[in-house]
Amino acid sequence: MSGPLRWGVVGTGAIAAAWVEDMGMTDSGTVVAVGSRKLETAERFADRWGIANRHASYEALVADDEVDAVYVATPHPLHSPCAALALRAGKPALVEKPFTVTAAEAEELVALARSQGLFLMEAMWTRWLPHIVAIRALLADGALGQIVLVTADHGQWFAPDRDFRLHARELHSGALPDLGVYPVSFASMVLGTPERIVSLTNPAPDGGDETTSMVFGYSSGAHALLNTTISAKTPTRAAIVGSEARIEIDGDFYRPSSFSLISRDGVETRHEVPHEGWGLRHQADEVARCVQQGLLESPVMPLDESISIMATMDAVRAQGSR
Repeated sequence: MSGPLRWGVVGTGAIAAAWVEDMGMTDSGTVVAVGSRKLETAERFADRWGIANRHASYEALVADDEVDAVYVATPHPLHSPCAALALRAGKPALVEKPFTVTAAEAEELVALARSQGLFLMEAMWTRWLPHIVAIRALLADGALGQIVLVTADHGQWFAPDRDFRLHARELHSGALPDLGVYPVSFASMVLGTPERIVSLTNPAPDGGDETTSMVFGYSSGAHALLNTTISAKTPTRAAIVGSEARIEIDGDFYRPSSFSLISRDGVETRHEVPHEGWGLRHQADEVARCVQQGLLESPVMPLDESISIMATMDAVRAQGSR
């Protein structure tokens, strides 16, 4: 495929709006269509962002001949069915996190993409932010030595409003799927799939989780300590601690940020990483790059890792509910 990727957006919520706004800062793709379950919602979103094609159903959006790739930004339970619609229509898909509701759904979706020979990726946008790219390079160079500990938290305060999606059980509500996926994915990026999982959960009145704390153990001997809550604004920082040095990422670690590399004897090297915009466009650049090169998944966010992250979150939920 040559030229910018022509995107269709499924969903019209806040993350879809931020993504479309950020797409104005890249030339790898352009947004040409939006689909919603109601035409007036699609029209309102399209008018706001100057999008030409408006569709009153997700099926119509994925069938649009002017759409090369589909960005799925619906509530969580619709991630898998909407991505499947795109794949069955022959369109590559970028799917908001969490990738699906369960690991079983993730496995089915990945199997579909592979059977269709189409690109698929979880939209864990943090992985392509400049400060995370720099951190991955330091890890690859062995700058930290043997990794001993990863810490990360993500907490926001939300009023207990039953009409808000984080408190709506039918939308797979709670701290873990919306916020906790960031620390879990961060730990996965650094350490891979945990062998041992210990979790503690405070349930929310709606049935989701209000606060969840996690300890992961790895075959290397490393641990990850992770927290998430929808009841308070936490520091939202992260750290990677190794035998030779550690990395401390400023809050909010999952957004465009900066970090310090601190040696074992306390020498600090500051990494200020300038950035414009939300940072959501970088994942779209990755999709365009992979599609143009004929890749069916991203080496930065592999599909098997997305399945593994969902399995980890399944295990956290199961243990926390006991």
